Amino acid sequence: MASTSPSQRTWSLVDAVAAAAVALAVGGVIWSPKLSGAVARATGAMQPVTVMVDVRGVPAADAPGLLRSAEADGKVQIVIRNQPHGSVAIRRIIPLERRLTILSPDGRLVSAPDPNQRTFGSFDARFVLEGQGRKTKEGLVFGNQAIKIGAPVELEGSSYRFGGSVTDLKLGTI
Repeated sequence: MASTSPSQRTWSLVDAVAAAAVALAVGGVIWSPKLSGAVARATGAMQPVTVMVDVRGVPAADAPGLLRSAEADGKVQIVIRNQPHGSVAIRRIIPLERRLTILSPDGRLVSAPDPNQRTFGSFDARFVLEGQGRKTKEGLVFGNQAIKIGAPVELEGSSYRFGGSVTDLKLGTI
């Protein structure tokens, strides 16, 4: 009866799959966004980032009360491309006024505040948020997500959940 010595062992398909799974797990830990964020914080690569998010046309029975409530919270949960980022500070909230523009018979453009905004109670505001991020060659990374102007985000507070879009990004505080 012939026996095989340990030095002559051959690799089976199961062994190869197990080795690949271990390699993928190690690679996942090394390239993990949370780990790279922790490394960036430890090395000082994280910097203050100011992100402006516009929220437009959200129906609200008491838009001014909603604005006061959001300001009183002082922070908001942010979701970038369906990925939760966590909590960021609200630096300020700027109410936005909708305007109507019409062409007059003599060819001039005339603009006026939209009277329906008060009547039908819609919430329009610019959230100025401040958090930590870092600059990469792809752009600004905020919450382990590359973020650019126009990116869809969700803001969630104690009494609201808004969908908005990024309108401005600045490295540092304003």
